[in-house]
Amino acid sequence: MAFPDLRSFIQLLESRGDLLRIHTPVDRHLEITEIADRMVKRGGPALLFENVKGSDMPLAIGLLGTRERMALALGLPDLEALSTRVRHLMNIKMDGGVGGLLSNLPKLREVASLPPRRVRRAPVHEVIWRGDEVDLGKLPILHCWPLDGGPFLTLPLVITKDPITGERNMGMYRMQVMGPRETGMHWQRHKTGARHLANAGKLGQRLEVAVALGGDPALIYAASAPLPPVPGLDEFALAGYLRGQRSPVVRGVTVDLDVPANAEIVLEGYVDPNEAWQPEGPFGDHTGFYTLEDLYPRFHVTAITMRRDPVYPATIVGRPPVEDAYLIEATERLFLPAAQLILPEIVDYSMPPAGVAHNLVFVSIRKQFPGHAYKVAHGLLGLGQMMFAKVIVVVNEDVPVHDFEQVWRTVAQQAVPGRDTLPTRGPMDVLDHSSRAWSYGGKLIIDATTKRPEELGEGLTSRANDDAPAAHAAFTPRPSTNLPGAEGILAQRQTPDGYWFVAVNKTRADQGRALGAELAASPAAAGVRHLLLLDELTDVHDLNDVWWTVLNNIDPERDVWVSGDVLIWDGTRKLREEGFTRDWPQKIVMDPAVAARVDARWHLYGLPGTPEGPQGREGKTHDR
Repeated sequence: MAFPDLRSFIQLLESRGDLLRIHTPVDRHLEITEIADRMVKRGGPALLFENVKGSDMPLAIGLLGTRERMALALGLPDLEALSTRVRHLMNIKMDGGVGGLLSNLPKLREVASLPPRRVRRAPVHEVIWRGDEVDLGKLPILHCWPLDGGPFLTLPLVITKDPITGERNMGMYRMQVMGPRETGMHWQRHKTGARHLANAGKLGQRLEVAVALGGDPALIYAASAPLPPVPGLDEFALAGYLRGQRSPVVRGVTVDLDVPANAEIVLEGYVDPNEAWQPEGPFGDHTGFYTLEDLYPRFHVTAITMRRDPVYPATIVGRPPVEDAYLIEATERLFLPAAQLILPEIVDYSMPPAGVAHNLVFVSIRKQFPGHAYKVAHGLLGLGQMMFAKVIVVVNEDVPVHDFEQVWRTVAQQAVPGRDTLPTRGPMDVLDHSSRAWSYGGKLIIDATTKRPEELGEGLTSRANDDAPAAHAAFTPRPSTNLPGAEGILAQRQTPDGYWFVAVNKTRADQGRALGAELAASPAAAGVRHLLLLDELTDVHDLNDVWWTVLNNIDPERDVWVSGDVLIWDGTRKLREEGFTRDWPQKIVMDPAVAARVDARWHLYGLPGTPEGPQGREGKTHDR
């Protein structure tokens, strides 16, 4: 089913017992974040805070915070149905004469529903603030994490139009409130909004911007999706396809832009390309670390339009898993058929929450020849925003890529360090804090497929029988019960499948490299294939915490190397004394006083369970 607006989706969730109203007064400064973070990590209901201090508007959060709610928002029984639907659309018949062409008509009618339709009157224009009426402080905008630079809009649909080409874009970019009528605009260098602003600068004019809050949930998802540069395909068109009907839009009151007619709130204004960029941040980001202060453009609000009784939508990002994990999963399923069209040997792929979208990709393939895994990995690195992938693991088609632990067991068994691990380099997400340079760094491809003779380096050939796997000695993990002590080690453990996790208090340059070499040469490494060195805040007993830390904290070309038979991953923080020239960010941690206050008030919120919940605050393994 298609939802006309956000409130109809909220009503359905509430009727299904999947949304709770909280009447108790709550603080938009940190308190809502702490409550929402706990609920999403335990798979709890969405929340509607009806009494946010300092604002007359209710705040909805966690609306897409489970796999089931994400599918429901797109009108699907489950997210796998998204791949099926896209695959059906892509299966256009160009043969079979007139009968074959006529069989495409239902699909063409489906495509025809993509463009938005303009309406003259809209609910979002029921109330209009202009001039001195404009005050962002009246909105319940969240201050999410203790070290954030201020309150941030976290679920904005930012709409711009290229002043040269007329190309329309709607993206989701965080916006820090900098005054009653000003925010930052977090347009990173690779984003379409940044390109539109640059083109406005070439013409010597301001760039008009509209920011929608709310709207139908398919539109909210579409704003987060990394669309390929296909003519005529934009986020409004994607939402139209997903909802099965055209999205209604209305012209803005102070900008020449179409905005969602059924949005809850719209901010209208402009960004001046000639204005000096302003400091923005820090911000507790989707990586689970703070992104540090940097310079970004400033958005000036000229009007705010809204419904008479608007609901302010929000989300939080931070240590995984949080709500964006399910938007990422929807994107996985949406683009799987397209990836398979270009690389037909792909069976499935997954971007686990511990990889925060771009740090880790698992892909299973139908292997046909030596080197096939590298062919697929390099192909993926050339597809759109997959270029930001840091570690790509390739496995056989029978390995379930959504089983996080099973994939890493397969890596230990099938990938010999050095022989089956390939470092490379390329563009990185600008939020990656550990890369060798800003937005540029190392990557790692791991071939965990069954090997052909040619891949063993023994001069053998599989030409006589291409389907025959090579025979090679199996790896037998032997976890040691006698782990050595060394300078800086705070905690450590070895797993039954060949991994050694070590939390380190790093106090000097090159400590990680020296410690890695020392441990890899010890007798305790005899039954280990991977040694992961971690920072002092990592729980070595939490697999997701381990991989989340190490993937964030490595540049694979610099920090992953082979010592003997062991692959060492140095996930400790990097120091300027080691030649790392940027500041190292902090992990996101809630203020203990706020956490304690939420503990004490839990019974007042009317939420299920105890404050800790069945899985604790950090969550555990989240496989599908």
